[in-house]
Amino acid sequence: MPDRDPAWPRLRERLVRLRPGPKAGSVPEAVPAAVAEVAVVTDSAAALPADWVREFTVDGRLTVVPMPVMVGAEIYGEGEDDIGEKIAVALAGGKPVKTSRPSPGQFEHAYRAAAGRGFRSVVSLHISGELSGTADAARLAAGRVGIPVEVLDTRTVGMAQGMGVQSAIAAAARGTNAAGVKAAAQDRLDRTKVYFYVPSLEQLRRGGRIGAAASLWGTMFSIKPILAVDGGRVIPVEKVRSAARAIARLEEIVIADASARPAGQARLAVHHFGNRAEAEELAGRLALALPDCPPAQISSLPAVLAAHAGLGVLAVIVGESDV
Repeated sequence: MPDRDPAWPRLRERLVRLRPGPKAGSVPEAVPAAVAEVAVVTDSAAALPADWVREFTVDGRLTVVPMPVMVGAEIYGEGEDDIGEKIAVALAGGKPVKTSRPSPGQFEHAYRAAAGRGFRSVVSLHISGELSGTADAARLAAGRVGIPVEVLDTRTVGMAQGMGVQSAIAAAARGTNAAGVKAAAQDRLDRTKVYFYVPSLEQLRRGGRIGAAASLWGTMFSIKPILAVDGGRVIPVEKVRSAARAIARLEEIVIADASARPAGQARLAVHHFGNRAEAEELAGRLALALPDCPPAQISSLPAVLAAHAGLGVLAVIVGESDV
């Protein structure tokens, strides 16, 4: 399955209708970005589909600030130099892989660029503040620019964060003000859940995302945990004895959650790192169990999340339609 959002064609059709046409005699490339007066900024932890991002970065209404990943002594940004492969090789070889927040200067540049394109305000949505200082960097930058900036700590990660960004873009295209765009994003975020399985807790422990005691307990007793992101933090959901049972239980939890959503409204995304075939098999089983739900978007975890989750992770985001 392609790395794209199945609901995207319908959303694109709506947004294209909202864009103003070029003035007579003007050059299309010179036309101001959009009817929207609010630009949206996020970070690469949002795991947004690449084709979706291209549609909105071209006119400046969306900016995705890359989050740095350090592999050994080298620093990379999302999308640079096959970073996913470099992380996988480093993790397999036991080499250190670390992450950091973007600098306030990167956000300042993004906000000033939005102002320069004629946007009147910015809504900036970021990875959970419990997992990264990214939102703090955005707030520092917001205080340095003349354009009003609303910073939203999404309290989540991955395509759960991405769904909030998509709702912000759609609300901005309707001409909604910054407060309304932020509220639309928050409403979508409130309706998303992140569930995931990792073969080992060690990488999460190294990154400080779980306690050392929890990691040791899982290692000693060969526990395969199912985890979730709740309140911005990684929390345990269940402890299972085998990888096969953990994946089966993850599937059961997702099906129960999606089935409880309003009819026809559930939306899924599946993330993986180094195990795409396994992710495709999981997505296929979910499609059979949830015939009223569009096929899940399948994508590799962003580098900044893969660095902490490690090889073999399977994550499922359960959300609801915004279209």
